[in-house]
Formats: sequence, structure tokens, C-alpha cells
Amino acid sequence: MRPFRFAVQLSKASSPDAWRATARRVEELGYSTLFIPDHLDDQFGPFTALTVAAEATTTLRVGSLVLGNDYRHPVVAAKELATLHYLSGGRLEFGIGAGWMSSDYQQAGIVEDEPAVRVRRMQEAVEIYRQMLHTGSATFSGEFYTVTNAPSTPVLDSPPPLIIGGGSPKVLRFAAQNADIVGVNPRLTAGYIGPEVIESTQGSYFDERVRWVREAAGDRLSEIDLQILTFFVTITDDAEATLAAIAGMMGVTAEQVADSPVALVGSVDGIIATLLARRERFGFNYVVVHENEIESFAPIVAALAGT
Repeated sequence: MRPFRFAVQLSKASSPDAWRATARRVEELGYSTLFIPDHLDDQFGPFTALTVAAEATTTLRVGSLVLGNDYRHPVVAAKELATLHYLSGGRLEFGIGAGWMSSDYQQAGIVEDEPAVRVRRMQEAVEIYRQMLHTGSATFSGEFYTVTNAPSTPVLDSPPPLIIGGGSPKVLRFAAQNADIVGVNPRLTAGYIGPEVIESTQGSYFDERVRWVREAAGDRLSEIDLQILTFFVTITDDAEATLAAIAGMMGVTAEQVADSPVALVGSVDGIIATLLARRERFGFNYVVVHENEIESFAPIVAALAGT
């Protein structure tokens, strides 16, 4: 079993001071990493926000969860990532995804290719990132990118850990063979949060996804952190009522919510037991919560981080 790690995903803050203060609090409470997503809606730009968070702290890791590949050319983004990793003292975790939220494409006027095309493009980009972040330059010719002796400055002594997340067999198998951290997600091919996503949050779906990862990873499985991004986290002594409320909102049963890895509902001791059971069942050791749960979830971090 890989030891537990915990992270917080943030999108923005009410002021520059609040952003720095939140990063320091996340570090103080023992979380491993501060993540930021990458959408074109109401959130900070990831590179600058992560740089400020790293500068405000001393040990906290910072990361993208995840950069949308279609929004950035990998040669350009690799330089930003290398610079952030170098200047933060090696504290970056680099997440990359194929892009999924249709509104991002519509708002920016970017062509939203079908998922299979976006995934192939991301796979090519990962090879360019690998070359630039591991060796300091890249040469590559593929279906989508042609790169010739593209340099990356600074040249890194060691690259940032690579995060790839997904919900489809193709992406998860690719992630299992290439990433240091594999995020196992609901299926997002619809391009928005709707019935398809809700259905694919059930525990049985995650059993199948984890099986794809385990089969594709082979001998390297023991080196991979399996990451789960939670959607519903409530510390409460009345888990039954909370589960019923979530179930009513999602149109599923309370039992399905309780079995879903994206939901954590119960007392501190109850959630600790749930996380231990889920690590045994799914392998999830890297758990991501959100801003509203930073304080309430801290006792769980204190009890399990590193164990």
C-alpha cells in the first residue's frame, strides 16, 4: 500500500493576501499539495497562482490538476513548468489532460475535436513534455506536433512528477504506463457535469477503472500514486441524513453515494475507516479535497498522512 497523501484544490481567493494565507494554512495543516484546475471560467491563471503559492510557503507542493492540453503548446508550457519547478525548489506536480469542458472551447473559439482526437494529441504532447523536462530539449514529429531541437530552460536535475487522470480505458492505460500519479475520474466525455458523470461516480465503475490501471501498469504499479478527486466531503455525526440529501440531489440511492469514492461523509473516525477500506479496495492513497473542507478535514490528514 502506498502511504496516504492529501491535497487541496483551489480556484481563486478574495485577495492576494488571502491566496497566500490559504496556501500557508494548507501547508500548516499537513496537506501535501495545493492544486489548481485549468478552465477559462472564474478561476486564477494556474502558472502565476501556483508560483505565488510556492513563494508563500516552504515545503508545500503545488500542481496543476490538470492543464488542458488544447489550450497550450507543449513547448511553451514546458518552459513555464520547468521554471516553476526550478524556482520552487522542486515542488511542482505537473498534471496534464486532454481537455473536457465544452464551455472552455466555446468561450475561446477553440475547435473541440472528438475525444479520441484530443487524447491522441495529449499523448503526443506528453512525449514532448517528457523530453523537455527530462533532457532539456525535444525533437518530435507526429500527427499533431512537429518539434525540432526545442530547448527548455532551465534544464532540470529531476523532472516534476507527472499526473494524468481520466475515466476511459485508453487514457487510464496510457496514464498507468507513463504517469507517476494516476487520477481515476468519472467519465467526462459529455463535456459537462450531467447524468453521464453522475452515473459514472458509482463504486462499481471505479472498480473497473482501477482494474484497467492495474493491468496496464504491471510491475510499475507499486511506484504509482492513485489519486481521487472528491466532490462531496462532509464531516458529520449524522451521515445518514447527509447521504440521503446528496442522493436526492444526484438522483441515486444513499447506498450508492456511500459507496462512491468521490464522496466522504461521516465522522472523523468514520471517514478514516472509509479511506483505509477504499485504499484496500481501489488503491487510492492520494485524496484531494476542496477549499471548504480544509479545516474540517484536517484531523483526518493528521491521522493518516504518511501512513
